[in-house]
Amino acid sequence: MPVDPPASLNIADYFLDDRIRDGLGDHPALRSGDHIVTYAMLQSRANRFANALEAIGVRPEQRVLIALPDIPDFAAALFGTLKMGGVGVMLNCFLDADRIVEMYDYTRAAAVVLHVNQEEAFLAAAPRARQVPRPIVLGTEDGDALIDKSSLHYVNFTSHSDDPAIWLFSGGTTGRPKGVVQSHASFANTTECYAKGVLGYSADDITLSVPKLYFGYATGSNLFFPMAVGGSAVLFPDRCTAGELFRQIARHRPTILVNVPTMVNHMLAHPRAAEQDLSCLRLATSAGEALPPSLHRRWNDTFGVELLDGLGTAEMWHIFISNRPGNVRPGTLGTPVPGFEVRLCDDAGREVGPGEVGRMRVRGGSRAHGYWQRPRETRRAFAHDWYISGDMMTRDEDGCFTYQGRADDLLKVSGKWFSPREAEECLLQHPGVREAAVVGIPDEDGLLLPVAFVVPEAADAAVDGATLRDHARGRIESYKIPREVHILPDLPRTHLGKVDRGALKRSR
Repeated sequence: MPVDPPASLNIADYFLDDRIRDGLGDHPALRSGDHIVTYAMLQSRANRFANALEAIGVRPEQRVLIALPDIPDFAAALFGTLKMGGVGVMLNCFLDADRIVEMYDYTRAAAVVLHVNQEEAFLAAAPRARQVPRPIVLGTEDGDALIDKSSLHYVNFTSHSDDPAIWLFSGGTTGRPKGVVQSHASFANTTECYAKGVLGYSADDITLSVPKLYFGYATGSNLFFPMAVGGSAVLFPDRCTAGELFRQIARHRPTILVNVPTMVNHMLAHPRAAEQDLSCLRLATSAGEALPPSLHRRWNDTFGVELLDGLGTAEMWHIFISNRPGNVRPGTLGTPVPGFEVRLCDDAGREVGPGEVGRMRVRGGSRAHGYWQRPRETRRAFAHDWYISGDMMTRDEDGCFTYQGRADDLLKVSGKWFSPREAEECLLQHPGVREAAVVGIPDEDGLLLPVAFVVPEAADAAVDGATLRDHARGRIESYKIPREVHILPDLPRTHLGKVDRGALKRSR
């Protein structure tokens, strides 16, 4: 059920220090290679970071950029920031210098924590930024000494539950990401409602994530959620490939795999997929983008691990619609997480009936304050208690939701609306197709036409436009069949790994 947060709430207490008070100081919190970090060790390291940030002049409510790979110090730096009342802003540590300049200027952060292996791009960005944060560079003599010589004792700042705790970035497939300002209360609320209430996280769980920790989906599922119950998380800094994921599973034997559809596809395409032992997993989750039912069925047939699709947004922090363990319906998102209310409405704000496509609006205790320095977008998206998204869905008589795409992605062809997902799912049923994306592109007369971009199952797969259009005939209505099919070696991705539909529209 939703949390009724106390006035004073610092989630460094809620996720980390409370485990010490629970007597779990010697229990594993993080697993990285052969290295085990206990809760007591992580608390001490986070305290050092809190003291170090104060020593370089960071004050409560100021922003701290966390630009680290998935190593234990990512968690320590984030919790250290929270402990001293700062606001954590998590960045992909592999951003190029141009994007780093944008982030410096947009966030106006007081400090940035990074690793020497990624220092070059951050140094290149500094001369071009209007405000440069004070750097703490781990892996250098000065950076390591600053942390190691700081006290391992710290009294946490008394944050209000409504104080900003962490910035996330909206995962739209077009345009520049917006900073989503989330409070301490949001993180506690979803942990209670979803992690504990729906997935049943426990102290016995070991989590492993495909997305990296800077992505809010992973921050929750592979750090906050296991730590809330005394479980542990596997961290690895390497690029996530299917082969690396199988190696991590074999080594650490996790019980929960935090997945995304793209990696589901890559795991299934691995030449030794059928030989993998995934019996340690009690469940896997999928989010971030739509999970095609054909891909879901192939996962079930190959691995036999229950895969729970769900939907979350940065604006509501994490998952608020989900399938349930023991009750999974492939092709659907499931039902609302207890503590959240979801409605589908037309353009006038009227709720639509079962089977009708509507724009999603959701409310619950994890709604963000808004977008940083984006007042117009904030007023449009945050109305009264609701967050109004651009996600279009249908709901059946049982209250189960099915994703239809973003409002900007729905196509009107020959006077009829349809979701590109229908055409994509049809193309994915062809054995020579690994991935497919369908977008609307105007022809020379300005009429919108469905155009497909396809990644073949193998480089020598016998797929071409004519073959795939023939495959679609009789399976979907004629106006939904892509007028053009472009074969690509890979699909472009956004900073969060979703298909960049805007880039596809511009590429034709």
